[in-house]
Amino acid sequence: MVYYLSQIGRYMTEVFIDQFDWWVALGLVAQFMFTMRFVVQWIASERAQRSVIPFAFWTFSLGGGSLLLVYAIYRKDPVFIAGQALSTFIYIRNLQFALRERRANRAVT
Repeated sequence: MVYYLSQIGRYMTEVFIDQFDWWVALGLVAQFMFTMRFVVQWIASERAQRSVIPFAFWTFSLGGGSLLLVYAIYRKDPVFIAGQALSTFIYIRNLQFALRERRANRAVT
């Protein structure tokens, strides 16, 4: 058991301390932003007592997704690059829809 715990400790040290650089910091910030989109969506849905996708969800999606794309390009990860590149396009398109809806709602009121 002691052996396995020491191996886990070595692994954690290597992953979270030895490899830490500003790219890892960027990746962590990006992942935090990406995660916040779900927190924002969850809070908005709880308040409305129905499923809601607020504007901030798409803002966090675009911010986090774009930073994750930069990180994936730096790390040369083709799977991650492909997924984030397509997702970033979708986030931009959904922000366009959300902005159009906001403008239409302002014109009505």
